Amino acid sequence: MQQFAATCEAVAATTKKTEKVRLVAEYFRSRPMKEAAQAAIFLSGRAFPAWEERTLQVGGTLLWRAVSEISRKGDVAVTAAYRRHGDLGAAAHDVLLEVAPKASSLSVLELAGVFEELARRGTTAHKETILETLLRRATPLEAKYIVKIIGGDLRIGLRESLVEEGIAKAFEEPVVKVQRTNMLLGDISETLRLAAEHRLDEARMRLFHPIGFMLASPAEDAREAFEYFNQAIVEDKYDGIRAQVHCGGKSEPRVRIFSRTLDEISESFPELPPALMAFPDPVILDGEILAWRSEVEDGAITGRALPFSELQKRLGRKKVSEELARQIPTAYVAFDVLYADGELVLERPLQERKKLLDQIFASVPAGGFNTEHLVAAENTQGALVFEPAIVSRSGPPRVIQAPILTANSAQHLDEIFEEARNRGNEGLMVKDVNSPYTPGRRGKSWLKLKRELATLDVVVTAVEWGHGKRANVLSDYTFAIRNGDQLLNVGKAYSGLTDVEIAEMTQWFLQNTIEDQGFRRVVEPRIVLEVAFNNMMRSDRHASGFALRFPRILRIRADKTVEDIDTLDTVKQIYEKEHAPKKTA
Repeated sequence: MQQFAATCEAVAATTKKTEKVRLVAEYFRSRPMKEAAQAAIFLSGRAFPAWEERTLQVGGTLLWRAVSEISRKGDVAVTAAYRRHGDLGAAAHDVLLEVAPKASSLSVLELAGVFEELARRGTTAHKETILETLLRRATPLEAKYIVKIIGGDLRIGLRESLVEEGIAKAFEEPVVKVQRTNMLLGDISETLRLAAEHRLDEARMRLFHPIGFMLASPAEDAREAFEYFNQAIVEDKYDGIRAQVHCGGKSEPRVRIFSRTLDEISESFPELPPALMAFPDPVILDGEILAWRSEVEDGAITGRALPFSELQKRLGRKKVSEELARQIPTAYVAFDVLYADGELVLERPLQERKKLLDQIFASVPAGGFNTEHLVAAENTQGALVFEPAIVSRSGPPRVIQAPILTANSAQHLDEIFEEARNRGNEGLMVKDVNSPYTPGRRGKSWLKLKRELATLDVVVTAVEWGHGKRANVLSDYTFAIRNGDQLLNVGKAYSGLTDVEIAEMTQWFLQNTIEDQGFRRVVEPRIVLEVAFNNMMRSDRHASGFALRFPRILRIRADKTVEDIDTLDTVKQIYEKEHAPKKTA
């Protein structure tokens, strides 16, 4: 464990990507296979492989208490150290210097065993005892990275993609083969083992673990979106949440649904898996979950998407009551396929994947399988026809194939955009017909066309008690953008959420407080918001050097993590665009 922590320190000390990769590769080569494989998981900022459903179930408050207890200085010392570093792992290092052992007695594999024990169900007191025992054995430097791994982020400028490069360099394998193997397996430790034994070609796709989502870049206007491609597919941009569906087909009648954060959300939408099981063969689909209202008359289904604010009432719930499911029904709109016919199809052009999606929907038999209430039907959603769709005779459609539109000019694209907005959708997606599917990457192969106030995706870093009728809830949110591994505050907002949302958020913030300052609380940076604002200003008030004018919260982005928030570069671009000299005629 000592060498692992030393490697992390060395990686954190350099900003050069090539040097980070070299250090990781050297570490892997120097350790026994079993230890190197386990360390690969930890270096990715995880306690367990990505495909596993297990979590440590250890929150920031519990971790903070354990560090405070063994420091002999109590909460005051931990708070002071946290203020210096803004990181609980670094704070743990400081406060444990006087009490921790000087020599290491802990191994990487022993740490993995402790994590196994933490993941088992147990009382909070039992988990706290395990944590205290673990940290008492660790040196200050080891404790620093143990706390970081438990928190889910090493914050040393090392993402899983660089760990993949380290594996490739250590065992002289092509990076692309390592990346593909890890994507197939969802297990960086098994990927390392196969690379070390030069058996990467033996890897086969493991269903039911998420693949990274392909992301779109914004287009300035219809002209830019239209002129960017020689040939393009146009789709509505739906106002829901992105969702990846894994269906096992007849051979394994099982369905798992993953959000853009790669978290499973199947339980939040219990009406969807039964319908998705109508697909006879194993598939992985990309699409959007929408709040959906429809009517069924003589076999014809008409309907439209409901506002995102309706869908938001369904988000984050592990259990959904029948009443809530009836009040806010949902549908899954599929627009891409990632796996079919026993293989990944990511490298195929979008045009081919769309044809394959046609075949997948056409393969659903009338009545489905093991779901006799399912029938194929059309959906008109305004002027658009969804065909085929899978739908319950007694309820709304559940699975819909997204329609494809075409535009012959920028003006035509503008007209289609207005039609999409009239259907209750956000705007349009314009996609290169020849584009492969690139997981986890944002490029210019997909463009999104929206018209709205300037917005940013930000993460909440601190909260304050409200005033007046909100005096008993945490309603004022300070939020930040990202600059590398740093979070830089850029504003504060207190309007936009409903009373119910604020009450729910208050409970979350109370349970995930890092530092209680009385009227104000520093919280774990995990709640992502989409905020709108009128314009951007230079300001010394915030660490980012910028401030938003009249910010208001548009929505909670439960589908995003802190890694998805906007960056300082984006803020600078918005500012420069707003303040660029106006062209004169």
